[in-house]
Amino acid sequence: MLITRLITAVILAGGITTTVLFFPTWVVSWVIALFWLGGAWEWTGLVRLQGASRVFYMVGMAALMFLMAFGGIAQGWTYPITVISVGWWMLSCMVLFRLPRHIPLALVGAVGPLVLVPSWFLLSYFHQGFIQGAELIMSLLLIVWAADVGAYVVGNICGKVKLAPRVSPGKTWEGFIGGVALAGLVSLGISIMLNIPSSLFIAIGVVTAISSVVGDLTISLFKRNVSMKDSGSLLPGHGGILDRIDSLTAATPIFALGIYLSGLHI
Repeated sequence: MLITRLITAVILAGGITTTVLFFPTWVVSWVIALFWLGGAWEWTGLVRLQGASRVFYMVGMAALMFLMAFGGIAQGWTYPITVISVGWWMLSCMVLFRLPRHIPLALVGAVGPLVLVPSWFLLSYFHQGFIQGAELIMSLLLIVWAADVGAYVVGNICGKVKLAPRVSPGKTWEGFIGGVALAGLVSLGISIMLNIPSSLFIAIGVVTAISSVVGDLTISLFKRNVSMKDSGSLLPGHGGILDRIDSLTAATPIFALGIYLSGLHI
């Protein structure tokens, strides 16, 4: 199982890295869109949609992404979308530790666009809106991957105290701290490579890593709401697409807000 998980992770990381660093923005945007729409398809499972309802939900999500792709940046929606998305994730963080007995499926369906669309939009914007846009996306990915790997390794070695046992029993505070610490170290390395203030970027990286855990736990909450372990089975050793992008859906807007507020020119 571990070998399968590692092979899938290496293939995905290699493909994404190659796409982000060596392809034009429109290709990057479409590739990310395919992943996010795959996540949207799996989201319909969290709402228990079937047949035509599932297709209509997907069409609506794709239409919203299309609208934002062709109008969002031109109309100056980037900052408002970031703030709205951050507001949602702050609310989600509070809900996580006040776990309701049952979340209405209509509400889960309604928040799907809030979870998925802003992160896709911002990742596309990063690539074309910054001088080192590709490096910016890779920085975000490396921070999130570091948080995930650090949590997995430290949690398996010495994890004892459960982080959120009613939402995700496998996560521990020790793993959480290990993941955030590794993300901080990765942020330090990135700041040196990009020649930007280390303390400032480490702070952004740490907050981004913490938010990535919120994204992971939020999707876990919605899966538990319908007694689902994995969102899908497309990715061997990992589950579904949504299981792989859940951290990024929360980390991306937090990272974007950090870049905005810091005034970093990347």
